[in-house]
Amino acid sequence: MAASSRTTNQPAPLSGYGDRHFDGLADKFAASLYGASRGEIRLAVLDHLLPRMLRLQEQPVLDVGAGLGHMSLWFAERGHSVTLAEPSTDMLEEARRQLADRHASFLQLPLQQLGYEAPGPWPLIVCHAVLEWLGDPRAALGMLAELLSPGGQLSLMVFNHDALRFSNVIKGNLDKALADRLAGTGKRQRLTPISPLTHAEIETWAKESGLSIEAVAGVRVFHDYLRERHPSAETLTKLIELERRYCMAEPYWRLGRYLLYTLTKPDTLTTSLASSES
Repeated sequence: MAASSRTTNQPAPLSGYGDRHFDGLADKFAASLYGASRGEIRLAVLDHLLPRMLRLQEQPVLDVGAGLGHMSLWFAERGHSVTLAEPSTDMLEEARRQLADRHASFLQLPLQQLGYEAPGPWPLIVCHAVLEWLGDPRAALGMLAELLSPGGQLSLMVFNHDALRFSNVIKGNLDKALADRLAGTGKRQRLTPISPLTHAEIETWAKESGLSIEAVAGVRVFHDYLRERHPSAETLTKLIELERRYCMAEPYWRLGRYLLYTLTKPDTLTTSLASSES
């Protein structure tokens, strides 16, 4: 489905939090990601991984930075009531259209305001491809942890800094890689994240926030390194099979364009029993 015709060609400035939002870029975002093979692979791999990485019991879902609504629609189709939080007017407008006949609520809010407007606590939070667009992703992960209920799950997907470096080297951008000038500025139309993240950062920040990593996988572990930018339908089918087969296997997941995590918050009762027994 095409994004709103109201979008313009100019990106919005960084927000007061130093984050990049996508007002004025919804059409470009939809075409660049979901209108290309990389978007098809991303959705196919997530469709494969999410039932394996999450305990899905039709619990309510908070989709943070919901964008065009693709993930919210995925959960709604499986019986979950979904609440979409998205700061961009253009993106949220398209998400409303996508979920018009679903049990969904919509909040035009940035992540930083959810503690006041949608505190939960939530049994399941989805935050895919959001932290890399924030000025302070470390603080944001702490805020997400506070929104989770005890025993709750956070499905977190982040843009992989190491994969970005690897991709630039393959393309011949050696000076850029040596200088580690990989992040975007957020001031142009190019969709290069301003805060690409490493696995080590997620490990450290999750521990700081009281979350444990239950599972990790890579999304697009092969596709983005191919010379063929527009694979045929036959090639794409084979690629999806390979992506699904190796997305959780060493060493391939570590070079996924995105890293997908299941993070859990300790259950209060379980934690109390463990403490009393020790």
